[in-house]
Amino acid sequence: MMSIQFGPFAIPTSLAVLYLGLLSAWLIGWIVGRKRGASPESALFNILLVAVLVARIAFVIQYWEQYGLNLLGIIDIRDGGFLPIAGVLGGLVCAGLYLWRKAELRIPLASGLSVGVIIGGLGFALLQALLESQKMPELAMRDLQGQPVELHSYLGKPTVINLWATWCPPCRREMPVLADAQKQNPDIHFVFVNQGEGQQLVQEFFAKQQLSMDNVLLDSGARVGQSVSSLSLPTTLFYDAEGILQNNHLGELSQASLKHALRTLTPKQEKESP
Repeated sequence: MMSIQFGPFAIPTSLAVLYLGLLSAWLIGWIVGRKRGASPESALFNILLVAVLVARIAFVIQYWEQYGLNLLGIIDIRDGGFLPIAGVLGGLVCAGLYLWRKAELRIPLASGLSVGVIIGGLGFALLQALLESQKMPELAMRDLQGQPVELHSYLGKPTVINLWATWCPPCRREMPVLADAQKQNPDIHFVFVNQGEGQQLVQEFFAKQQLSMDNVLLDSGARVGQSVSSLSLPTTLFYDAEGILQNNHLGELSQASLKHALRTLTPKQEKESP
């Protein structure tokens, strides 16, 4: 399951696990702190804020070439551009300062952080195990010329499958980014699976946007989204050459976040002929 649906809203499962860990940390910290007359709530919030800021800053620095001087792009966190390791280190440093300076918070804060880290860590480990067990769906669709195409025909090279629709604003915004990536990465298949729309509408969209993209498929029943348990758009799936899911991204991709996600894919090296 890649997302949890709440009516018209969808939350990525990874984000839901993070929320669960934070809620657990706050609850345990509050319970322990209440008995000792010391509340760690503000400290937990500040630690989270520092971790998020450090993770974002580290990501922007690493992919500065993609962001350049685009200030809006730098502060637009909707692209999911964070470096978790940097964020964890930043959070640990901040937590260490609190534990050192605030003696009254040591036990409730340490208790909350310990429980939150354990629950969050177990949740992310389970998600990773589920991710590595998912394979490319065995489905057939039609291309813009009306010819049948099976998804498994793309096996043999790493494959990026983008689920999108013309009515979806973030889908439209990320299309030029994906189009450029398709041209720049010939060793990777980029497949654009439209969810639930007709051939004429999709063709008119590409003509209006002046986009020329290969491997555009029509999934009239939105079967791919259902098969990977993601009903939110856009969703981008990253498969290795054998069709094993390596990564996924819910929401709009920027040049930086797409480049970061592509690092999980290693083009299959062809064996030399004897």
